[in-house]
Amino acid sequence: MTGFPWAAFAANLGWAAIGVLAVMAVTFAVAAPRGLHRLVDVAWGVAFSAVAVVSYGLSAGQGDAGRRLLVVLATALWGLRLAVHLARRGRGHGEDPRYEQILAKAPGSRTAYALRTVYLAQGALVWLISLPVQAAAYVPAAPGAGTYAGALVWAAGLGCEAVGDHQLARFKADPGNRGRVMDRGLWSWTRHPNYFGDFLVWWGLYAMACGAWQAAAVSALSPLLMSCLLIWGSGKRLLERHMAGRPGYAEYAARTSGFVPLPPRDRPDSHRKAPRKL
Repeated sequence: MTGFPWAAFAANLGWAAIGVLAVMAVTFAVAAPRGLHRLVDVAWGVAFSAVAVVSYGLSAGQGDAGRRLLVVLATALWGLRLAVHLARRGRGHGEDPRYEQILAKAPGSRTAYALRTVYLAQGALVWLISLPVQAAAYVPAAPGAGTYAGALVWAAGLGCEAVGDHQLARFKADPGNRGRVMDRGLWSWTRHPNYFGDFLVWWGLYAMACGAWQAAAVSALSPLLMSCLLIWGSGKRLLERHMAGRPGYAEYAARTSGFVPLPPRDRPDSHRKAPRKL
């Protein structure tokens, strides 16, 4: 097969949007009566998995079978792991303060406002960010060096995210750490191993879509948008604003890389010479 099947890809865009809307609609139907809109965070990973499965099914006979299988498995594994992790983390807790703050601005019905600003907005982001997943399914070329390099970047990102989440969960589970800042393991190398992991995952998935220039061009916005969200949007920037007043956080931030994992910096007073004995 030669060329990129634009007509089939265009149809996929529509069906992927329907899949995302279905996930968000079910989540809204469950969350709204309970006033627990934090469930949309769980739906985030599920919606990406739904897009991957829809694209895999529709692209049969259009894209390379090996690339299609690699991308659907990579996306679904990342999305479902994230969904399970967030579901476990939020179990037994009330509404997320982020959504309380958003819904406090509702000019009328909080439920209608939540539908527009939380569910539909996140659904649109899922659809847009998932463009490499959709495009990769229609690339006719067999996986090459770039595809496998992307898979390695994806695997590194998934590992970084999963290890960081596990380390943080264990830290929080210890009552002795209440009120303390997590600064161990990966968290001593970067203040956001989970966000950096997401960053690698989506650049890896983009590389898997680059087997055809058309797919690379149509989906280039995706990793750029995800990077902006993670670093300057609702990820790193928002969390650090929330953490800024916590005791010990300023010192932690001074010695720990803000995003890319790097060896911890020395404490400001670590190079002071011991006083000379008289």
